[in-house]
Amino acid sequence: MIRISGACAALALLSACVLPPDGVTDEGLAMFDGAVASIGCDLVTEEDYIPVELQTGMSRREVMDVASYKTSTEEGVKLSNGGFRLRTGDCAADDAAGQV
Repeated sequence: MIRISGACAALALLSACVLPPDGVTDEGLAMFDGAVASIGCDLVTEEDYIPVELQTGMSRREVMDVASYKTSTEEGVKLSNGGFRLRTGDCAADDAAGQV
């Protein structure tokens, strides 16, 4: 039982130490948050990705990697339609009010 608890604790620590994608700075993460908030907090279609790419200067792969990172840190969630929803900053208020 103690070994299982220790393993769970180690996993919890590892998930808390998830690093952002290579080459993405804290400033880039903040730009991502602002850009995603500006399009309504969801990344689903081409029409969602293009403005985020333009606002952040990131490639499609980088935007997708940041969305995956945000999901792993529980700052975002995967949607049933395959998209991504940001749940922090301005999007946290929208999500809590059920407006997203």
